[in-house]
Formats: sequence, C-alpha cells, structure tokens
Amino acid sequence: MSKVDFSLYLITDRHQTVGRGLPAVVEEALAGGVRVVQLREKDLPPRELLELARLMRELTGRYGAKLIINDRVDIALAADADGVHLGEAGIPADAARRILGAHRLIGVSCHNREGALAAEKSGADFITFGPVYPTPSKAAYGAPVGVERLAEAAALLTIPVFALGGIKADNIPEVLATGAAGVALISAVIAAVNPNEEARAILTLLEQGRRTE
Repeated sequence: MSKVDFSLYLITDRHQTVGRGLPAVVEEALAGGVRVVQLREKDLPPRELLELARLMRELTGRYGAKLIINDRVDIALAADADGVHLGEAGIPADAARRILGAHRLIGVSCHNREGALAAEKSGADFITFGPVYPTPSKAAYGAPVGVERLAEAAALLTIPVFALGGIKADNIPEVLATGAAGVALISAVIAAVNPNEEARAILTLLEQGRRTE
C-alpha cells in the first residue's frame, strides 16, 4: 500500500485561526476526517516548535492521522512524526531520507516543472505544486502557476502531486481534472468558522472527484 494514503493535506498556520488555539482547530479538522497534518509554524523557536509537535503527535495519533513537520528533520525525529515536508531550496529529499529512513514520508514544495522532476528523482514520496491560484501565503513565490502547469506536473510525475495555493471548495473539481492526487491547503480549513464541517465538505468533494475519474 502506498505511504501516501490521503487526498486532503492540511497545513497549519496558527496566525489564521481567528483567535482560537491551533490544537483545538486541528482537532476539529481531525474529527472531520483529516488524516494528515503538516505542522508549518516557521516563526516558532525550536523548543516551542518541539513542544507543539509533540502535542500534535498526540492529537494525530488519537485520530489515526499522520503528522508531517515542515523542514525540520530533527524536530520530526524528536517528536516521532511520520515525516517531513521540505522546501525546494532546502536539503534534498535523498539527504533527508538517509536521516529519516525508508518508512517516513518526505514531501517537497515545488513551483515549476524542473523542481518537480528533481524532487521525484531525489526520492520524494509526494510533492505540493503551486501556487495554483492567487493566495497571500504564497505571494512570495510569484504569479500563480495555474491549472495547466499543474496538469503538466501531474502527468510527468509518478509520485502524487497535491495542488497548493488558493484551494477552496469551489475550485476542487477543476484541480482534480488535472490529474492531481489531491489538495494541500491552509485557510480553507484552519480559518473556517467550523473546521470540522469544512473538512468534511472538502473530503466529500475529493471523494466525488475520484469516483468521476
């Protein structure tokens, strides 16, 4: 069975929780069916990040979900996470693999065809590709790549490709039509009034999309 057994890849941002605690929001999403969480709190000092990662490990474990740590291979190991997600300019997947072993997941953020191919060649288990649509959280990566380039990446790679950037319920059918394995998102769930309900709604759309393929 593939290690990538999810279609909704939830990424955290405690600054988008509208005043609620991040653990409470994540637990609502997990209760709504989310089965993988990427802890992406880049501005936290290492000690605080580790404490939060251990809390997220307990939460995700309670729901049978995976925990992925952004960039920090050391934090992933210390928190017994299920893997890491690496930036395109960070350490390559094969270097992380030598530290993490074969059983942990490695994802890579990609923004173009060359980066996607390099990530697969380096041994990534999956990639996120984007930003597909305009989104403030990915503005630093330039103009949106659009669904055409997403489709190209999905066709080129044999590993799963997750669409990232501006993903909302209303554009999920268009994203799935590209051949993407699923969606990676932050605000659609983290900033939702009801993260549980929003997660359920998005998962339903993803399931419907798979049935129509």
